[in-house]
Amino acid sequence: MTSFQRVAELQALLEGVALPATRQELVDYALDQPGGNSFRPELERLADREFGALDEVGEELVAVQPERSGSDHRDPRPESGSPPGGEAYTDASAEPGWVRERGPADTK
Repeated sequence: MTSFQRVAELQALLEGVALPATRQELVDYALDQPGGNSFRPELERLADREFGALDEVGEELVAVQPERSGSDHRDPRPESGSPPGGEAYTDASAEPGWVRERGPADTK
């Protein structure tokens, strides 16, 4: 597994490459840079596609989002009731900060 630091170093090495770039263009550019050959293993793990940003290269090499197993998935719970202020909460014609006549009946 590639570390975040290693990916950041590779992205810094690729800073001058013209984007979008194919995998092969990224490899060629990196190998022309001093120390670029040390990143060959990471470069060869890249998918054979076009990359529009260096962040895409990093995301391809190191997982930035946690993986979810099937048992972790939960459906959202239903709404628990009316929003604060009732119907006035969604009144598009109301002015901000103004006390609305159609506000909740119990204000004490």
